[in-house]
Amino acid sequence: MTKSPITSPLGDAEREATGAVLQATLVDLIDLSLIAKQAHWNVVGQNFRSAHLQLDELVSASRQYVDEVAERANAIGISPNGKAKAVVESSGIPDYPANWQNTEATVAAIVEILGEFIKRLRKRIDETDKTDLVTQDLLIEIAAEIEKQHWMWQAQTA
Repeated sequence: MTKSPITSPLGDAEREATGAVLQATLVDLIDLSLIAKQAHWNVVGQNFRSAHLQLDELVSASRQYVDEVAERANAIGISPNGKAKAVVESSGIPDYPANWQNTEATVAAIVEILGEFIKRLRKRIDETDKTDLVTQDLLIEIAAEIEKQHWMWQAQTA
């Protein structure tokens, strides 16, 4: 790794551990934003407009947090990697199917994807408890928003 031009408020071990958490969160968020946009373009059927607009809300939230996570990584002296290759190789959230999907299939897929994202994010929240509380606070903020989105998607299946 290239020496960082940014000094870090964290010790080396804490910076590296926190940086790994931020990088993993970054690629998952980028993937989530791309999946939500793919679903947005390909949702069809009953309640299309509602799902179409709700997917854009998910895209917006994901993209907002992509930037915040990348900027937090920079703030602790870690260079973020949001390139397509990094996302493909590192994202751990489920894939979204190709082609058009009816609203029922779209809702089911988004509920599953968000559930896995939250599971991974909550693990990272625990990991940052001892390495960087500022990063942990950001992850908690992201969890609150994505858990709200998850609830709203699940409500459509009730």
